[in-house]
Amino acid sequence: MFDLDLLSILLPAFAAGILVLSTHVLLGSQVLKRGIIFIDLAIAQVAALGAIIAHTNHDIEHLPFSGVWMPALFALLGAGFIAWLSKRMAEELEAIIGCFYVLSAVAAMLLLSNDPHGAEMLKQLMSGQILWVNWSQLLFPAIVSFLVLLTIAWKPSLLEGAGFYLLFALVITLSVELVGVYLVFSSLILPALAVNKYLGKAKWAIAYLVGIVGYGVGLVLSASFDLPSGAAIVATLALTAVAFRLLQPKLAKVLA
Repeated sequence: MFDLDLLSILLPAFAAGILVLSTHVLLGSQVLKRGIIFIDLAIAQVAALGAIIAHTNHDIEHLPFSGVWMPALFALLGAGFIAWLSKRMAEELEAIIGCFYVLSAVAAMLLLSNDPHGAEMLKQLMSGQILWVNWSQLLFPAIVSFLVLLTIAWKPSLLEGAGFYLLFALVITLSVELVGVYLVFSSLILPALAVNKYLGKAKWAIAYLVGIVGYGVGLVLSASFDLPSGAAIVATLALTAVAFRLLQPKLAKVLA
């Protein structure tokens, strides 16, 4: 049984997961379709690099909302760069995106190498601190997520063109702040991968269900056994996605 104090921690964390999934499931399917699997890691890492620069540069750190607009600026520049490359180096795009991710990660490590709190900040950006999310932190991401979903519903063709990169950069920036780089990648790829070969009408409902179950079970396990929340959720997301892929033939018959 959970006491009220524990429930007050788990509910906003679960709500943060739902917010992340609301946009990431749709964008993740587009990532798989385009064959640019590492773009989420790369853009998330670039956004994290922007946050680190805002933290380590005292002139920028004291500017209003620098922890929001700096990661967003870096994510938008990174997404724009990848969009530009996609038209000129399509055959090598995935390899270049991988290099982009590694260089961003190395830059982050170098910038934080002499910071006494650098290791903790790097861990927070990578693994996230979803258990410490509060309701007030969710308001702005909720508004942005709603607007992004509304935009996609109004003009689905945006996902096919260069507009995809803009939407991607916006949601990734906010998600990294909430849940960290690893969970951003997992939320994009694992639910989408779970239903990638599924052709039934319930495809999107199942994809969201995979994500919701992964987050819910991961949070409960994390709180119950004092496990790192980000790692626990990534593991349960992966297991849920694998379980659906294995059970897919039987579920397809039931849902047909």
